[in-house]
Amino acid sequence: EVQLVESGGGLVQAGGSLRLSCVASGLSFDDYAIGWFRQAPGKERKGVSSIVISDGSTYYDDSVKGRFAISSDDAKNTVYLQMNSLNPEDTAAYYCAATRGMTNALNMGLIGVYVADYWGQGTQVTVSS
Repeated sequence: EVQLVESGGGLVQAGGSLRLSCVASGLSFDDYAIGWFRQAPGKERKGVSSIVISDGSTYYDDSVKGRFAISSDDAKNTVYLQMNSLNPEDTAAYYCAATRGMTNALNMGLIGVYVADYWGQGTQVTVSS
């Protein structure tokens, strides 16, 4: 059984930092692209950042470039999202998702929300002003 389990969300003041983790099990990690997506109340789920595990290529939405960093630890089947300089607009439920055979990080970020094979349950990030 494939599972993606997110953790690391919470309440933080504007300007603060959080690190989200996505632990994958039951899949061949290297065969996937992993993406982080977020959904605020009343808004569509949107790609934030993604990584192709096999080659480490990455994608960032313009709204998080320079503030967020995605990385992977293949030994732990884990993808991290380091989020710095958080602002209230970053408040959302954050989900990780995995797409088998996706070799383009940009595509994972833009269309992964429609084609991902597996999703985690989400973790809430709330940034207070």
